[in-house]
Order: sequence, then structure tokens, then C-alpha cells
Amino acid sequence: MSSPSSPPSSRRPAGVPDSGNAKYAIVAVFLILGAGGLYALKTCQSKAEAPVPIPSATVAQPAEPPSNPKLEDIPLPPPPEEKPEAGPPPKIVYVQQGGGCEAKCTGTPTNELEQALQVRGVQARRCYNAALAQDSSLKGHVTITVKVSGSGNLCAANITNNDMGSAGVANCAANIFRQSSGYPAPRGGCVELGVPLSFVPQGQ
Repeated sequence: MSSPSSPPSSRRPAGVPDSGNAKYAIVAVFLILGAGGLYALKTCQSKAEAPVPIPSATVAQPAEPPSNPKLEDIPLPPPPEEKPEAGPPPKIVYVQQGGGCEAKCTGTPTNELEQALQVRGVQARRCYNAALAQDSSLKGHVTITVKVSGSGNLCAANITNNDMGSAGVANCAANIFRQSSGYPAPRGGCVELGVPLSFVPQGQ
């Protein structure tokens, strides 16, 4: 007598996949593939949107010349000395006879004319000082006779006395009086004046 039949077993035979788990596995695979595709798409877009760096325009600075320590030790040359401009030489006027001066002058000197002749006498002392440096015993008197026309022109400046024994000092003093383009005009015509010069060392 046969035994009552037992209900069929719920277990699947070995090797047969469970249909429910397979579905989950397939869904997981698609999710992974989809996530990978989205990541790849975003990566491509970010690379495409990355700004291309534009090189900035810079002005090239000139390269400094290499320094040479030997040249740096050489001092700079001094600036050229400015030479003072030489003024015009003193104008020496020699007036010939008859240039406004009569044979005999009858005019009278003014105070301005006398002062101008005194200034020339003071200037003539430099002639004596230069000679005194060569001969310390040199001394004496020189008289320069000056003739001035009625308009103030110099007619003559001559040596009329010299007891120094040195013609160089007397000639130099006469030239001091000749170095003038004009004197203050006298009154009443030309005048002839003798200007005495005493050349002695200072303190004597």
C-alpha cells in the first residue's frame, strides 16, 4: 500500500538561479553603468568648458648690461673746468698833436678831471710794486704831463721827470694814463697838467 504523497519541496534544484535575485543583480548592473556614464559625461563637459589661458602681453624689459667690477672701481673724470671769458683788452688811445689841443692850452681843470687823474696815479703804483719785487732799494719820483682837449679827449701823456733811474716804471706809469678813451672835459678849452708820482716803499 502506497504512502500518502508529501507536498512538493519549495527549494529549487541546485544550479537554478533564483529569479528574484537575478532581477536585482541586473538592476544593480544598469545603475552602475548609468552612474559611470554620467561621470564620464560630466568629466568631458568640464574639460570642454575649462577656459583657455590667454597669455598676457608684457613689455619686455631691456636686459641690464653685466656689471664689471673693474670698470666700477674707475672714478669718473672730473667735469671740464669752465674758463672765465677774457674781457676786451683796455683800449689805449694815442691822440696825435692837433687833435683839439692847441700849442698853448688856456683851459682850467674841473674837480672831476683832477679826480680822474688821481685815480690813474693810484693805479700807476702797481708798476712800481712789480719793480720793487725785483729791486727792494728802488725809489724815486716820476712826473707825467697830461694834455686833455676841451672835449675830454687825451692829446698826450708824456714823462717829464724821472729820478728813479728806471725807465720801465716811468713808461708803465705813462701807459696807465694813456689807457683811457676820454677824461672829464675841462673848462675853457684844453688843459695841460703835470701829475707828480712819488714811488717809495710803504712806511717811508
